[in-house]
Amino acid sequence: MARMKFICDAERCIECNGCVTACKQENEVPWGVNRRRVVTINDGVPGEKSISVACMHCSDAPCMAVCPVDCFYRTEEGVVLHDKDMCIGCGYCFYACPFGAPQFPQAGAFGMRGKMDKCTFCAGGPEKDNSKEEFAKYGSNRLAQGKLPACAEMCSTKALLGGDGDVIADIFRNRALKRGKGSEVWGWGTAYGNPDNPQQQAPAGAKS
Repeated sequence: MARMKFICDAERCIECNGCVTACKQENEVPWGVNRRRVVTINDGVPGEKSISVACMHCSDAPCMAVCPVDCFYRTEEGVVLHDKDMCIGCGYCFYACPFGAPQFPQAGAFGMRGKMDKCTFCAGGPEKDNSKEEFAKYGSNRLAQGKLPACAEMCSTKALLGGDGDVIADIFRNRALKRGKGSEVWGWGTAYGNPDNPQQQAPAGAKS
């Protein structure tokens, strides 16, 4: 059985936030809640990196360990989901998660903010697959349709990979073995190819 995981290639992420928009659009996520976000490390400094972050569907999930009502459960594919009918909005999962995946509306104290919301790997929830009730609480169930999460499919540079953990690990490993350094990773030469004659000058009057 496949174990579903996310990997974000920091060398390819261009901070376009396409994954964030795709998630909101696909799942009709309410305003103020971000199931996925893009984090930039060393912003404004040469060599800065960006990475797309959401629930990582941990094999040993800390949110599951601290939930007092055991509303979390793991599917056969390794996706960590939760039952909103059981959630009491205590916020323990919010503090336990190292990725900040559990989301709550910002107004009010914990326990009064409502049910927790987080990335579902586009796998829905405990309700019947692709039912109106499931979509209203958890969003789209693309996995039941044989599709990958919307965020990964919409990534323009394929920095964000989602799917079978072994498969995407092999993809990332091959990239790491073949990629160069600096501008060779994702630069002009990679996108358009190197000219046959590196010394060739642009025609007079041409834009550089």
